[in-house]
Amino acid sequence: MAARLGGWSARHRWWAILIWLSFVVLATVVGNAVGTTPMQSYEGQNGDSRRAQQIIDEAGFPDVAREMVLVQARDRGVTVDSPEFRQTVQEIRSAVEATGQATRVTTPYDGTAPAPRTADGTTALVLFDMTGAGDSADERVQPVLDAVADVQDRHPGLRVEQAGAASAQRLAGEAVNDDFRRAEALSLPITAIILLIAFGTLLPTLIPLGVSMTAFFAATGLLALASKVLHVADTTTNLMLLIGLAVGVDYSLFYVRREREERARGRSREHALEIAAATSGRAVLISGVTVIVAMAGMFLTDHGVFMGFAQGTILVVLTAMVASVTVLPATLAVFGDAVDARVIHGIVRVATRGRVTWPRRLGGRAGGGRAWNAVLTAVLRRPWTATLVTAGVLVALAAPVIGIRLGQPGIDDLQGDYPIAATFKAIDRAFPGGNEPATVAVRANDVSSPEMRDAIERLKGQALSTGVAHEPVSVQVNPAGTVATVQLSIGYGDQGRAAVAALRERIIPETVGAQPGARAYVTGNMAATVDFNRQMARTAPLVLAFVLVFAFLLLLASFRSITLAIQAIVLNLLSVAAAYGVLVLVFQHGHGADLLGFTPGPIVNWLPLFLFVILFGLSMDYQVFILSRIREAYDSGMTTEQAVSAGIRSSAGVITSAALIMVAVFAVFATMSLLSFKQMGVGLAVAILIDATVVRAVLLPATMKLLGARAWYLPNWLSWLPTLPHGEVTEEADDPAVRPDPVAVS
Repeated sequence: MAARLGGWSARHRWWAILIWLSFVVLATVVGNAVGTTPMQSYEGQNGDSRRAQQIIDEAGFPDVAREMVLVQARDRGVTVDSPEFRQTVQEIRSAVEATGQATRVTTPYDGTAPAPRTADGTTALVLFDMTGAGDSADERVQPVLDAVADVQDRHPGLRVEQAGAASAQRLAGEAVNDDFRRAEALSLPITAIILLIAFGTLLPTLIPLGVSMTAFFAATGLLALASKVLHVADTTTNLMLLIGLAVGVDYSLFYVRREREERARGRSREHALEIAAATSGRAVLISGVTVIVAMAGMFLTDHGVFMGFAQGTILVVLTAMVASVTVLPATLAVFGDAVDARVIHGIVRVATRGRVTWPRRLGGRAGGGRAWNAVLTAVLRRPWTATLVTAGVLVALAAPVIGIRLGQPGIDDLQGDYPIAATFKAIDRAFPGGNEPATVAVRANDVSSPEMRDAIERLKGQALSTGVAHEPVSVQVNPAGTVATVQLSIGYGDQGRAAVAALRERIIPETVGAQPGARAYVTGNMAATVDFNRQMARTAPLVLAFVLVFAFLLLLASFRSITLAIQAIVLNLLSVAAAYGVLVLVFQHGHGADLLGFTPGPIVNWLPLFLFVILFGLSMDYQVFILSRIREAYDSGMTTEQAVSAGIRSSAGVITSAALIMVAVFAVFATMSLLSFKQMGVGLAVAILIDATVVRAVLLPATMKLLGARAWYLPNWLSWLPTLPHGEVTEEADDPAVRPDPVAVS
């Protein structure tokens, strides 16, 4: 298939380019026209918390942004009842109302439903809603922030600070969005610089970037259409850019490299493209299908965010794969040997008077470089030592994962110098759980009936009297009178989990749940965490089994060796486990906290499964490409050791370049303000670095040397398996004067 697609595209180069560009433009235009449908808030949850959030989302509550002002005594002699404290609160009320942007202002001195104060009287809150739509309140909140800051200036003896949905988006949300834009803006130039250094010529730098970015644009257009069926999270396109750039550049690198190698051996342009299509093109298809299968495993989680990620990454990998076997060979056929024109290299060499130069990477017989040659020679000389030492190091790196602690992203997810984060934490210390309360969603025919009002009051009374919850507590009813929400402040950790269990198992069934026709569920940060953990405990084994089994079958059918398929699975698991261990060492134990600028804490609970799927898919890129070259050499008549040496040396340089690009791009995300993205960036970068160096340069050749002929073992009882045919490489050069030896060809 790859050979036919590549051959047709090379022969009909302009048609292939026109068809591809038309597809990209059409997908982009249609996608922009229909727009991407974002995920509803309840779709990112599971279990009872999802049911509760869905009731709330569909109830038609007014879209408002809730804000609060913390008033806290700096001197313990001052309390809520002190004249200065009372005067400050009254000034806050007058100031925020004067802006015209605040409504329903509540203070601790109100006669009915007062704002909360602490038991020791040192801290209180002033609550209010922003006028207008809540989703645009951040655009109108600045005058309110200025008014509260003026009150703080007049009362230095008290701590007066504002926090809430609108102010958080205004003060921190913009900075986080800037982080994303900066990371995405840096990804392309970093990729271009590494490609330029690797190839020393301009076109092989631009062609992979062009293929990757057009594939990304087309995939985002397709995502807009697919999101009408399966809604996606806002960060899906950010992930798509990361994955699309990584796999698109990888696929293009291997394809371009093989075509240039064949041209350097005397092949005609057409013959070189045919060989590249039959070999690297085939490896692209196998690798792409393997990545897609790994990503598809996330659908088994039945979690909206994961399924949206799977949908987006599958689309971008699929489009990158199609582009690499269609428009890429067509583009190479158009430019021909001009791909090797060293324009940039010549300019640099002239400008520096020859002081800065680098060797040509595409032409000639690729030998992998001195470092790779030295490592490979040592590994093949002492394979047992290399295997035991390297495996021991990876196991040691993975060992800390035994003590991994997982946590739900909260206010601590925002790292860096953000004063509003400190305000939220101060509010949380004074009123534990007030920032992230448990919310009981109650649906009935009439929640305002005497029976339902009495049941809601009994729910509040039981929760407070038994210590399950504490103030502040609030109740809201939707305009239709069919849904009520009861927000209860609960603790964290074991205390919070116990509170959620008590509400669900005892308090709700005895109060609102006992009313005829009424339904009640608990949501909130802690409830969502409990439900997420239960869902992952049920589905994670299914995801792991799905990915491992299907990857094993694909590798088995591709390379016709049960040994190689098992080896690939084990090596990938080792690299992923080592990445987990490094994550725990860095983010949980705090090694490197000052360098990366974060406070040590638990690992984000969605990250381990997400990293497993992404890393397993991306790791297969290198495994498939290297094994394809090794199998090709073995089929030409070499021994296993010779084939390993020839295959790794011929792909070492491009593997290094591809890995450097991935590591650099992922490392950019480690500089972001959100701790979850720091952890994701470090995890991905470390895993790719380990996989492309320690695993592929040491463990892979060492274990294959030890296996010898057994590396190609396929039991007779598996002979029925379908075969993914290998590309045929002929040894006849087009120029009779050029007679490359078999090692060079392989």
